[in-house]
Amino acid sequence: MFDLGFSELMVIALVALIVIGPERLPRVARTLGHLAGRLQRYVSDVKADINREVELDELRKMRDSMQQAATGFESSVNSELQQTEAELNAAVEGKADAVVSTPTQAEGSIVENQKP
Repeated sequence: MFDLGFSELMVIALVALIVIGPERLPRVARTLGHLAGRLQRYVSDVKADINREVELDELRKMRDSMQQAATGFESSVNSELQQTEAELNAAVEGKADAVVSTPTQAEGSIVENQKP
């Protein structure tokens, strides 16, 4: 992030030693270290939250597309079933009409045997 070389760090440390003093410098360095750690954890938590939101959004999109595909498949299956049912009903009605209008040979012989 920052491009600091060794010489720049030495200058910062020397100025800090002069300004803060040798007694308080370790305490200030420790406090800065803790604050830097907290900052890193906070940044990593924010990154993780953003990644979770992105993944959740992708999962929602995938779920919606799967629901649309399933709905389309279900409607096509239902339409095919209705069409097949209508064809079968028409075929059964056609056979029933044919059976009622023309008696079979077995039915004709039964009718002839019953005549007195």
